Amino acid sequence: MTPDGVAERLRAVLGPSADVELAHGVVAAAVPRESWVAAVTIARDDGALDGRFFDVLLGTDVGDGALEVVVRLWSVSGRHAMHLRTTCPLDDPHVPSLTELFAGAGWYERETAEMLGVVFDGHPGLTPLLLPADVPVPPLRKQFLLPDRLDHPWPGAVEPGESEPNPRRLPPGVPAGERAR
Repeated sequence: MTPDGVAERLRAVLGPSADVELAHGVVAAAVPRESWVAAVTIARDDGALDGRFFDVLLGTDVGDGALEVVVRLWSVSGRHAMHLRTTCPLDDPHVPSLTELFAGAGWYERETAEMLGVVFDGHPGLTPLLLPADVPVPPLRKQFLLPDRLDHPWPGAVEPGESEPNPRRLPPGVPAGERAR
């Protein structure tokens, strides 16, 4: 099936609540988190889509107070991939777990929970993989402060001829009110 055919089939089976797009040969569908499990189930079980191979699940802090969770499914018979994504607000970071559909999603959900603070409802055990329990902010969120950036000179923070740091050139993780050293 061509990427155009995959996009059309996803539009047909997911309905109007899904925003399906085709860019650079990759089909991606944004679905509401309330229909997250149902959409992934359809992509897995639909005969034409046949997304039975779970490839990866990951999360991103997209800014504007939202987190995004993406799953990539692959059709071995059709030789095509599908990306399904959903978003949740930072103040309610809950997304239904996919572990009932794909056992391999368990580890990826644990990693995403630990690094971004997403709570996967229905996951059998979101125990941390690496970080201590007392980390105040998940490290991959944009609000995570990188303390070393305040202590070490940041190349490009002050250009020749400038006396004050350019706020657009502050290092990642330094709040706008802070000064680069």
